This record gives sequence, C-alpha cells and structure tokens, in this order.
Amino acid sequence: MLRKTIRMRKEYLQRKGAEQQEVTKYKKKLAIQKAADAGVHAPNELRNEEDQLRHEMELEDQNTAVPKTHIDDEYAESGLAPPKVLITTSRKPSSRLLQFLKELKIVIPNSTRVNRGNYVIHELAELALTHGFSDLILLHEHRGRPDGLILSHFPSGPTVYFALSNVVLRHDLRTRLDTMSEEYPHLVFQNFQSKVGDRVMQVLKALFPVPKLDSKRVLTFVNQNDFIVFRHHTYEKEDYKTVTLSEIGPRFVLKLYQIKLGTVELEHTQTEWVLRPYMNTAHKRKVL
Repeated sequence: MLRKTIRMRKEYLQRKGAEQQEVTKYKKKLAIQKAADAGVHAPNELRNEEDQLRHEMELEDQNTAVPKTHIDDEYAESGLAPPKVLITTSRKPSSRLLQFLKELKIVIPNSTRVNRGNYVIHELAELALTHGFSDLILLHEHRGRPDGLILSHFPSGPTVYFALSNVVLRHDLRTRLDTMSEEYPHLVFQNFQSKVGDRVMQVLKALFPVPKLDSKRVLTFVNQNDFIVFRHHTYEKEDYKTVTLSEIGPRFVLKLYQIKLGTVELEHTQTEWVLRPYMNTAHKRKVL
C-alpha cells in the first residue's frame, strides 16, 4: 500500500510539473487565434512556432483544447462515489471540542470520528489511506475554544488550513433542539467568485455527497470580507408561497490562511496560496 501511494504521488507531481508548459503553449495558441480573428500577423516572438502550433490547433476539439490542471487530478473522481471523511482532534481535547466533533460528524454525511489518542500525523494519514477515506479533518483548540480546522484531501491533496472562530454549538442556540436529520444536505455558496474562492468552494463541496431533490437540509457557506460564515438549517413548506426555516446548528466562522499541495503529513510541499501580512488591509486584495 505504501509503495502504491508513493508511486501515485510521484505520477501526480510529474503531471503537475508538465502543467505549466501546457498552460504556456495554450496562451500562445490563444494569441495566434486572436491575431487570425483580427486579420493580422501573429506576434513576432511566435513566428518560429506558428506552423507547429497551428497544426496542433487543427487537431484539437473542445475537450482537448483547454489544458487540464492538477485540480482535475485531485478531484477527478469527485461525485462518482460518496466521499468518506475521517474527523479527529488535537491531543487531549476538551469536552467542548469533543462536543463540536460529534456535531460536525453529523453535519458531514458518511464521516467517521476517531479518538486522537497517541496517533501522530503520518499515522492518521496512513489510516485514512488504508481505509479508503477521501478526506481528513483535524480540529484544534486554544484553552478550550475551537480555533483551527485542517482539511486534507487524499490521496494527492490539497491541504487547506482554516482559522476557526465564533463556534456556537447546538446546545448554545436558544431554540428547541430536535433530532438532527442525517439526510444528504443541499449546499449554498455565496460570494466565491475569485480563483481562490472557487478553489475553496471545490474543496468544501467535495466533503458532501449528492443530495436527493426532496432533501430538507441546507448548509450555507457565505463569504463576508474573506470570512466564511457557516449555517445549518432545515426547512418546511407550509404552502406554495411560504417556507419555514429552522436553524439546527452548529454555527461557526472559517478564515482561510493557507493552501498547500499534497497531503497533511508531507513536510516539504509547494504552497499554492498563503495569507500574507497586510493582505486584508486593501479592499481590492480580497481573495475569496
């Protein structure tokens, strides 16, 4: 199993290494096509490659013209089968973190929670790979308050790091608590228009299976100034005009601060995106 995992990761890194070359060639083809549409000569720097690139363009169709990215390899099987998610905590978790773990386990269908015990990171990753889990979630806390969430996708990554704040458990809500439904939920994403926002949306979406049309659970992720607000509701139709919405919790806020290629146990991996100092001071630099 270990040799197979190493081979798969090497193949993935080789494909990712060739990705930039394909993107560069794709941009050259776009420049040639743009010049042809305008009825002018191709740029001078492409004169030596123009004949070869035009020949390749004639052989391409809509499916092969646009180069694939490493994201296509990471989530190539997303949606084909229900995801399996392994959830655990930091060592010696508080009672509040354990309660949050239990509630998050119900929020995410097909998830399994495991006591951290003496497991180290690479043992958790090996456990996830051996038992066919698609994702691993690690919850962290500071002085009894949940303050961090790490989400790692298997077998090739990425690993996304979130700061966690304003956690409100179901029993903290001032509403009557009913039994939490375990049907597959519908997902609502709002204000994830940027490239990084689309990446985060894809990472979160891959945690949940495809719901049935008559499902009455709704999970909402709303981006407000780069803070992702999470809410969990159920709804009931009273008539064709009226819908009753009930929050069943939990609720929390996520703040993205790093995306790394590869899985969580790998030490030397490429950083795809990281939150830099003063990045959130300019309105035009909003990442999500």
